[in-house]
Amino acid sequence: MSADTLATVKPAVELEGITKRFPGVVANHDIRITVQPGTVHAIVGENGAGKSTLMKILYGMQKPDEGTIRVNGAEVSFRTPSDAIAVGIGMVHQHFMLADNFTVLENIVLGAEPKRAGVLDTGKARRRIVELAETHGLRVDPDKLVEDLGVGDRQRVEILKVLYRGARILILDEPTAVLVPQEVEELFQNLRELKAEGLTVIFISHKLDEVLDIADAITVIRRGTTVASVDPSEVTARQLAELMVGSELPTPETRESTVTDTVTLKVSELTMPGEGERLLLDDVSFEIHQGEILGIAGVEGNGQSELIEAIMGIRPAQGRIELTGQDITTWSTLKRRESGIGYIPEDRHRQGLLLEASLWENRVLGHQTRKPARSGIWIDRRASKADTERIVRDYDVRTPSVDTLALALSGGNQQKLIVGREMSGEPAFLIAAHPTRGVDVGAQAAIWDHLRNARAAGLAVLLISADLDELIGLSDTIQVIYRGRLVAALDPSDITPERLGGYMTGAIAGTEET
Repeated sequence: MSADTLATVKPAVELEGITKRFPGVVANHDIRITVQPGTVHAIVGENGAGKSTLMKILYGMQKPDEGTIRVNGAEVSFRTPSDAIAVGIGMVHQHFMLADNFTVLENIVLGAEPKRAGVLDTGKARRRIVELAETHGLRVDPDKLVEDLGVGDRQRVEILKVLYRGARILILDEPTAVLVPQEVEELFQNLRELKAEGLTVIFISHKLDEVLDIADAITVIRRGTTVASVDPSEVTARQLAELMVGSELPTPETRESTVTDTVTLKVSELTMPGEGERLLLDDVSFEIHQGEILGIAGVEGNGQSELIEAIMGIRPAQGRIELTGQDITTWSTLKRRESGIGYIPEDRHRQGLLLEASLWENRVLGHQTRKPARSGIWIDRRASKADTERIVRDYDVRTPSVDTLALALSGGNQQKLIVGREMSGEPAFLIAAHPTRGVDVGAQAAIWDHLRNARAAGLAVLLISADLDELIGLSDTIQVIYRGRLVAALDPSDITPERLGGYMTGAIAGTEET
């Protein structure tokens, strides 16, 4: 492309002087970003830096107090997401916006249904979805219920949903948070194909190595304003981290072993039937000792969620579960919680928080029968608020007050509140499902420190994570789960993310390596 041609190509998106205020906080201040067409433009920054607010403004979910937005050179003003969709902008949210009780096809066409004689033209919709899926390598079964999909499949449905609506500018919020390395490479190949077809991608991520791999340009946001626009070929992950948070990129490395001989959790021959002859869990057995972190590695949808639900007593399973020597197989979820099981759930919005409730009320969740929440038959508000203030202080939860609604906090601060809550009351055993999903490098480092310190104090942890560096760095032992079976036991000191991904996808046959 000649210099003259370049000069006439209008930017896909221009944001100038974008400012957005909320009561007591300025979320965005004088944001300036230019996104060239046919590129992947990454936006990085801490949780609470203002990235999500900015993307909501660009997608018409919120209106800026000041500033202008141009799309393909034309100034626009959005009142709703429909206005953004009309000019070719689509957004895939970090927390997916899908109806669980609808099929993939129904979710993709919802609100944009092709009609024939006033009735949904299923055949036309299916042909278009299959065509889009094949063109972009986004494998989905149009007839499957969304509630039966893993998180990775849900993400593909969301991307197809915006492509179906004709989006030429895609906003992807933390798209790789749930993917293994092979899936990330597949997604990046899809993004490169989209880019080659002239589509523009705005890519929000905390994974700086991935940003450097896929992005053509990077904008760094800190404390609500743009602080740098950089060429990926001219910066390192460490330099990006310093721009974001003013400190070095943390690592999840755990150096010394604190594993004892005392078994905290013993799972024996855990089996959960599925549809037909398929087993969701197939003869799963393992032990976790005091001071040990056992990591479970697996592609989303291979039995991790079912394993968590069986241990928590949420779903029935055959087999035996023992906690500190007691058989808890038939116990209720509440009794298991009261006996010292903490639980950081994989989806903080669906399973971890009441978004419309205050922080102190969320502190009480799951702990309502124990001190400090309980006083006689009543909830002790004063003690609960005081303990929430302790969590806010100890876990650096950035909030105006413990009376603030959970929905007002950034994702990282919501996660730190959950971690603080589940670490309270000296649990004997903790399930940590994706504990740092969607949080920035600062919050990530803090959560890793809390897990390491609790492990050193004797906590037994079951760690389930899609971040393979986190899994390798924190775990004392790694078990690979594949189609509901534990197929390999691996030594974290002698495994790479690429080899681990091979076991997870079945490319490497499972063998015992411990």
